[in-house]
Amino acid sequence: MSLRLSTRPLALRSILTARCYTTQPDNSAPKKLYDTHIPIPLRQRALLAAGSAFTALLDPLRGDMVAALGETTGTFALKRMRDQMLQTESGRQILRERPIINTTTVDFPMLRETCKPGTFGHLYVSWLDTEGVTPDTREPVHFIDDEELAYVMQRYRQCHDFYHALTGLGVSVEEELALKWFEWAQTGLPMTAMASIFGPIMRTQATRKRMFDIYVPWAVYTGKSSVPLISVYFEKHFHRQLDELRSELGITLPPHVPDSLK
Repeated sequence: MSLRLSTRPLALRSILTARCYTTQPDNSAPKKLYDTHIPIPLRQRALLAAGSAFTALLDPLRGDMVAALGETTGTFALKRMRDQMLQTESGRQILRERPIINTTTVDFPMLRETCKPGTFGHLYVSWLDTEGVTPDTREPVHFIDDEELAYVMQRYRQCHDFYHALTGLGVSVEEELALKWFEWAQTGLPMTAMASIFGPIMRTQATRKRMFDIYVPWAVYTGKSSVPLISVYFEKHFHRQLDELRSELGITLPPHVPDSLK
């Protein structure tokens, strides 16, 4: 089973959103700041955070609830990520230009034609094709009450597949959890922390042992020692040699897991 974000009907989000608009008006609710923004007062934000955390724990495939949890608990981490972006030229350029990653804005047929084997773009497209995924499935941001931080969250979500490609991790439950540990070390987002801590609890004892003996030490070390990936303008590196880019970013591949331990 995979932990890819689900595109199921947003039932619980709809219930919580409806509740936000059917309760007595609250002057603490901010104004709408961007197209997908759903302004909610602090009381409803707390309810949404608690409800999304509970639902995400029960069903990690509920991408809408995982997304809502990240948005309602991630303000401080997102500010830190934004500050990291402001410290580099590429990060500042991303914040100015606000690039979007999907099948409309990225010319995937062109990448397939022009990116030679051994390049980052070739690996990225091959990874998407192999895993049968697309960047179009990323949940839009709704509950962050700061337009710039909302973009930072959106950028983080849309770069998730780049992280998969760079680290060589697939979309199995175990590999997604390993990537969440990596992202926790990189971003400090509470949502990644919750997935990292509680996700392995639901796995078998053998899987937990493998996770903490092999994947977690690699993920924490690499996530902490590598360049803050939120500041990397990945779209400008599609034709770079993969080994060169990994070395520049400080990304090492996770240890090989012997077949006997799988």
